[in-house]
Amino acid sequence: MAKLVEKTYADALFKLALDTNSIDVLFEEGKAIVQILEENEDLLKLLRHPKIKKEEKISVIENVFKNRVSDDMTGFLVLTIEKERHNELVGILEEFISITKEHKRIGIAYVTTAIELDDARKKEIEQKLINTTNYVQFEMHYSVDKDIIGGMIIRIKDRVVDSSIKSKIENMSKDLYNIQLA
Repeated sequence: MAKLVEKTYADALFKLALDTNSIDVLFEEGKAIVQILEENEDLLKLLRHPKIKKEEKISVIENVFKNRVSDDMTGFLVLTIEKERHNELVGILEEFISITKEHKRIGIAYVTTAIELDDARKKEIEQKLINTTNYVQFEMHYSVDKDIIGGMIIRIKDRVVDSSIKSKIENMSKDLYNIQLA
């Protein structure tokens, strides 16, 4: 249910951004607000507290964000409180950011390797991904997992390309197990 709420509100904010030609502004403001909310637990607790009245929460939002973000974003934040969706606010904004990234053709890639990669190799991988996908830019996330032995695993959304030595050994092992000896 929460995911549906997040998607519905994020879609509405995205439509507003398109209609007002303010995608870039609302995108940057959305990212900044998520960061502010994640860094200020007290603000998030205040917004989520069931005994604090809506009017007080709206007043806090207006005091914190009015004249610092666009009127459209301030109005959207107030709307989420009026509709009692303040508990999903971070999720809504994260979904909006995700929708906007897709619109701007910015992909998010998670690359796992057995060893740390140098900057040149990272640039090479990013360029290869740009050349082989519909994205024009990538947010790259690298991690090291010595258990994969060699090669790499790349995940973009729900697609995974696993060229690790570990998975190749596991596949060969399964194939050998399935061989019928005569």
